[in-house]
Amino acid sequence: MANVENSMQLVIRQLSKVYPGGRGLLPVDLDVDRGEMVAVAGHNGAGKSTLLKLLANWLVPANGAVTVEGVPLGDRLQLVRKVGFVPETPNLYELFSVEYNLAIFARLFGCDAARVEETLREFNLLPFRRSAVRTLSKGLKQRVSIGRTLLSDPPVLLLDEPTAALDFDMTAEMYRLIRRIHAKGKTVLFTSHRPEEVKSLATRILVLHQGALVFDGVPDAYFQSDFHERLYTCSATS
Repeated sequence: MANVENSMQLVIRQLSKVYPGGRGLLPVDLDVDRGEMVAVAGHNGAGKSTLLKLLANWLVPANGAVTVEGVPLGDRLQLVRKVGFVPETPNLYELFSVEYNLAIFARLFGCDAARVEETLREFNLLPFRRSAVRTLSKGLKQRVSIGRTLLSDPPVLLLDEPTAALDFDMTAEMYRLIRRIHAKGKTVLFTSHRPEEVKSLATRILVLHQGALVFDGVPDAYFQSDFHERLYTCSATS
């Protein structure tokens, strides 16, 4: 078992966080291998965002342990270079320029200044480098947020509802961006409530229901299962 765990990029054991009222994440065990594209599906309140925030160290778990490439969750200084997290609502400095948002985090991460220029080019942000973030569309803000997160080149990227509130064209652009990032060897975990998004992007699907992991498998098995039917036909939320 130890050898199997050592080969896994992300090892999660009995990780949990339950809020007053009972919502949150019940104890979960997971292994994620390098290069996977994992969709985390489920109703609102099922524990999807809680799982990602725990893995990103945005929340303190009630119980459990996580290691990313052998680095434990509690080692924040090392983990920040292992895991990048993009929340559903971009947490950017709205009054400052795109370039400033990238530059300040490049300094925090100890990155070379050239990384800012590279990121502006890679994410097609050069025309907006001096634009205040508050003037950008949601799709552009998402590009800035993802670019900023990848400044330190973390091997694992967490995306919480990456296409929420995006129109059709911006959603398609976001899919292309996520695929491009994944093709570079990144391990990606993303939350989603859109079946077409899960089907289009994921190599593996996790389904959470009322905080519990109820399905873990490949897309074909998921879309042929009754988990998918119940998830998208049941009107109740959890």
